[in-house]
Amino acid sequence: MVELTPRTWPSLEELFGPNGAQSGCWCTWFLQTNAEMRANGSAGNKELLRSRVGSGVPVGLLAFDDDDDRPVGWVAVAPRLGYARLARTRVAAPVDDDLTDVWSVTCFFIHRTARRRGLGSVLLEHAVGYARERGARSVEGYPVDTAGAKKGSGDLYHGTLGMFTDAGFELVDRRGANRALVRLAT
Repeated sequence: MVELTPRTWPSLEELFGPNGAQSGCWCTWFLQTNAEMRANGSAGNKELLRSRVGSGVPVGLLAFDDDDDRPVGWVAVAPRLGYARLARTRVAAPVDDDLTDVWSVTCFFIHRTARRRGLGSVLLEHAVGYARERGARSVEGYPVDTAGAKKGSGDLYHGTLGMFTDAGFELVDRRGANRALVRLAT
């Protein structure tokens, strides 16, 4: 598990492939508006993420396969206040006024060859540790409650409610039929 930096950027490019993970998002959906996403397209989204990485702000972590050292997983974790969309979406509406030192786990991407092996939980554990080491007083997530139903990978990029609660996160609020806000004090 390593931090995404300019040095490790080529590994993220390898993991996300030419389509930038999910539909060219390059894990920038929480950083911008819908109009900005459309205007940027995949190439612009990639450059937006690359510039954030180059600026030195926390962005996330990459997981590598122990056998062949290839990138197999990604988790986006950063201070909540850096994610502009979180301030505007009902799913992530804050439950308190003080968001200082609150970090957010917003996205997971696991290569198809590494799925169904518990890598999401490992990524979450490391994301919490990463945030804690950088001064987070709490870490939030906005997972999907699958209620036992099988979902496709495109529906699970927020993580699952069970994965977060198994990691010690507390359910703060249900946000619709299948979404939640969870939080873990660090």
